[in-house]
Amino acid sequence: MGLFGRETELKRLRELVDGPGECTGFLLTGEAGIGKSALVAEAAAAAPVAGVRVLTATGVEAEQNLAYAGLHQLLYPVRAGIDALPAPQKAALRTALGLADGDEPSTYLVGLAALTLLAEEAADRPLLLVAEDVHWLDRASVDVLAFVARRIDAEPVALIATLRDGDRSPLQDAGLTPMPVERLSDEDAVGLLDSVAPDLDPPAREQVLAHAAGNPLALAELPAAVAEAGVLDPVLPLSDRLERAFTARVADLPAPARTALLVAALGQSDSVAETLSATGLVLQDTVEVDVLTPAVAAGLVDVAVGAVTFRHPLMRSAIPAAATLAERRQAHLALAATLVAHPDRRAWHQAAATTSADEAVAGELDDVAERARRRGAATAAIAALEQAARLSERPDRRAVRLLRAAELAGDCGRRETVDRLVREAQTLELTPRQQVAAAWLLSAFEDGVREDITRVAELGELAAQVAGDGHTEAAVRILWSTAMRCFWSEPGPETRRELLAVSDRLPLPADDPRQVAIAAYVAPFERGETVLDGLRTLAGSAGANSAVDRYLGSASLQVGAFDLAARFSAAAAPGLRAQGLLGLLPRALAVQAWSRTRLGDLATAVPIAAEAAQLAKETQQPFMFGLATAVQAEIAALRGEHEQATALADEAERAGLAAGARPVLATVQLARGLTALSEGRYEDAFADLRRVLDPADPAYQLALRAYFLAELTEAAVRSGQGDTMRDILAEMEPLGKTTSSPALHIGLRYARAVLASTDDAEELFLDALRADLTGWPAERGRVHLAFGEWLRRQRRVVESRTHLRTARETFDALGMTAWGERARRELRSAGESSPNRGPDAREKLTPHELSIAELAAQGLTNREIGQRLYLSHRTVGTHLHRIFPKLGVSSRADLAGILENLG
Repeated sequence: MGLFGRETELKRLRELVDGPGECTGFLLTGEAGIGKSALVAEAAAAAPVAGVRVLTATGVEAEQNLAYAGLHQLLYPVRAGIDALPAPQKAALRTALGLADGDEPSTYLVGLAALTLLAEEAADRPLLLVAEDVHWLDRASVDVLAFVARRIDAEPVALIATLRDGDRSPLQDAGLTPMPVERLSDEDAVGLLDSVAPDLDPPAREQVLAHAAGNPLALAELPAAVAEAGVLDPVLPLSDRLERAFTARVADLPAPARTALLVAALGQSDSVAETLSATGLVLQDTVEVDVLTPAVAAGLVDVAVGAVTFRHPLMRSAIPAAATLAERRQAHLALAATLVAHPDRRAWHQAAATTSADEAVAGELDDVAERARRRGAATAAIAALEQAARLSERPDRRAVRLLRAAELAGDCGRRETVDRLVREAQTLELTPRQQVAAAWLLSAFEDGVREDITRVAELGELAAQVAGDGHTEAAVRILWSTAMRCFWSEPGPETRRELLAVSDRLPLPADDPRQVAIAAYVAPFERGETVLDGLRTLAGSAGANSAVDRYLGSASLQVGAFDLAARFSAAAAPGLRAQGLLGLLPRALAVQAWSRTRLGDLATAVPIAAEAAQLAKETQQPFMFGLATAVQAEIAALRGEHEQATALADEAERAGLAAGARPVLATVQLARGLTALSEGRYEDAFADLRRVLDPADPAYQLALRAYFLAELTEAAVRSGQGDTMRDILAEMEPLGKTTSSPALHIGLRYARAVLASTDDAEELFLDALRADLTGWPAERGRVHLAFGEWLRRQRRVVESRTHLRTARETFDALGMTAWGERARRELRSAGESSPNRGPDAREKLTPHELSIAELAAQGLTNREIGQRLYLSHRTVGTHLHRIFPKLGVSSRADLAGILENLG
């Protein structure tokens, strides 16, 4: 019926099933009844012939709040393979599917477990995953499907999903090929109508064609309706006409059959046994399966192998819509009484049958929410808490539930839901603690980047009030969140002083990690020495707590201790990976990549920055995506890849400019400045870099502005603006008196030497080289290059060669192509030729391949690499087969050797 005019779509689906290609799957979109299900059914029917196994999950409106219900459908046929999964994945998946109790798993760990399970199954026989009506699947299952869809490009696994027009789904951003299913052409519509209703009289035929407007389901269903009523209401939208067509057929059924259909439509499974049991309770009599025979004869449902299935999803909504409130309530109560062994489903039916406040039912929904939360299904928990809030008998209990739901929504990144729930809670009479919680929830999202800057001062006052009431921990959380806003935006010196005063009054030891981090964000120079002492002390325990390491890494970046920032953030990453905390992981990775790039360790930074950008995009963190992308632009500039650097900088700027995310925009200007420097556009470079120092510019960032001094000085001198740079240096010098910030003092020493008079320059260059630059090879190379250039200008050519040669070797080893070429040019001018440098092995690989190669070189197995990078081990194997020929090696041992030789 629905395949008229679908030849093109059918061909593409069959090609997907028949063999591997670039496409990993399709997302079919279109209005209800357009034929999506018919196309999917055809593909699924062709799969076994091609030797492909089909796994299916179908969204049901009534199951949207049942955590991982869709995933349970999909994986149930292959559940035996769960026991063979690695222990963390096994525990996460069993907990998510309700097969075991355990700690709350993250969606991403569940996703990795599902991916591994499917990849293992597909090794024996290719898989076709079918997800129908994903707009009705529970959110946890859809998130897992999206995770899997992004990572099956190297697996014998394909995915076909269907989504109704007008609905949004994470699968739309999961790499599936869109396949819009349009209405039939006039010719195909006529052909379909003639095949289903050949005896329809001409007036009715014209009416059906006009109202169906090319919708296949309408063409099949409306003939009966027009024959019954004689006319179709021209005002009703198509979906309402179809629902009326279905309900008209229901109205002609015997009363017991109508009751059974209503129960089946409201039920959350296709179990015939459950439907008959609940129907019997409504009718107060025992019923057998033949109660559904009239519905089968009417073409509304199919009954087979203990399951009752509706011919079309619209029937599930049409049948309850046509029933009275009393009839629906009676059916829900009967289902609740039937589902004693299924507490979550039972609670939802009780809630649906409850027409007024009922604390007992609300309490049961609390339990549902807690079970969902423990399974890592925060979305289902939010829905349960919202419903519990509506049924709460006391306002205080309602407020508690709304705020708990809002907190979970914040963890999921759902800002609009947080705002809605908190605003609803604020209409109630909140306790002082609840008022604090509400303010905290509204302000904590996205580190306040999109909020009015005055909120920073307000939150500081709130933290002071909370601390004054004796709630130290709550005050610390608020102040920490507020301090982070000083990184992303600029509240001004007065607000910073006020925040610092609040922090100083907190009854915390000076070396408390949170106190250290707050001071780093709020006063990176005034408290720089204290912060650095604290960070150096805490570095001894790095790796003990991934959450603490994450924000200490970021704190280290604020005070220019890039070596510590890289150390803390690298220590944080394994714990965040193991827990599946992909919302926090890109933050740690972005800091690590930013710091490694500044240190000149491009080989390490390349894959880390790429992963940070990918995960930030996947977890919908636009500003972290912008920061990671800006770091990629900086790396490209340092490697002499100017076109790519420009494109990446533009992309990062788009992510950061609308909301004024200052660290993103500052890093963009650094990347542009480096690109201009390496291209010899020195005036442009100075203009780009100088923007970071201008408090009126969106790229101004209080801390980061002090860490580009070497690049800024070089651009100034080469563009003839040395005097302007001397004024800037004079403004920066006082900062060095309050902090021993490594990045600041490295920049100050470089600037003093380059800007010095002929009489003073040599001693200042030597002073810069005598400083401890262990772990800062790029900065040492930069000083050697500048010193060698100065010596050559002083006609001390022989002495200059030693420094220029060291600079060339350093930059070549670091992959800083543009700077290495500059050292070569200077050496040629000093009378010494240099060998041409070809691309090293690392540069032949994509960032993703480089990550895999480095982990393989460390001795990790494919399975261990997969767990690190959230890939299946078979995907890792496929990538290694591509990597070996690129590097000219044939084994993991050779791989380890070639990467090790590159340093």
